[in-house]
Amino acid sequence: MRVRKLIDSFNYAVEGIIYTLKTQRNMRIHTLAAFLVLFFSLFINFSRVELIILFFTISLVVITEMINTAIEKAIDIYTKEYHPLAKIAKNVAAGAVLVSAINAIIVAYLLMFDRVNPYTHHIITKIKQIPIHLTFISLVIVTIITIVIKSTSKQGTAFKGGIISGHAAISFAISTSITFITENTLVATLTFFSAFLVAQSRIEGKIHSTLQVILGGIIGIIITVIIFQAFG
Repeated sequence: MRVRKLIDSFNYAVEGIIYTLKTQRNMRIHTLAAFLVLFFSLFINFSRVELIILFFTISLVVITEMINTAIEKAIDIYTKEYHPLAKIAKNVAAGAVLVSAINAIIVAYLLMFDRVNPYTHHIITKIKQIPIHLTFISLVIVTIITIVIKSTSKQGTAFKGGIISGHAAISFAISTSITFITENTLVATLTFFSAFLVAQSRIEGKIHSTLQVILGGIIGIIITVIIFQAFG
């Protein structure tokens, strides 16, 4: 009987994890980020202590996201209407997730930056053939292509909605240009982080889907890279 209860408890816990993955977009983002970090860690010579820190950081983000979901659902049981205390509880839980996510970014930076920096610096330097005016040309071309695609699909307007996100395309095009222009990996990282924030805002505002934002980002990056390599 005790064994059966233990198995049931395990099954319930797994169901909770699966439910969070199915229903919470942020949980899926955290899981994807964790997968990528763990995959790249296979090629980095981490010490045992560094691996412990890495796994603990990933677990902390996942745990806080699950607790946040549990708090939200528990509150929703009692009320669907606005209540200031319910709002505070949800905001505090979301704040815990944000703190753990920021901590994860800091830990990833401290663990990986010195190891990755030489390789990214070499790659950036190797393809750095850059008249600055190419940046403006690439932005104009990205904007034109985005508008053409939107007008062809007849979804949304030139600056809102549509089959791809123009904001994501332009922001990632700018980030890619800055990456080519500078030889500073930190600057490039910060610019791409800003582009991700722009893309996230389009999703949070329900203006674009995740796929539309990803397509916009890919178009912005690819077109900018092609222009810089072809004419730089």
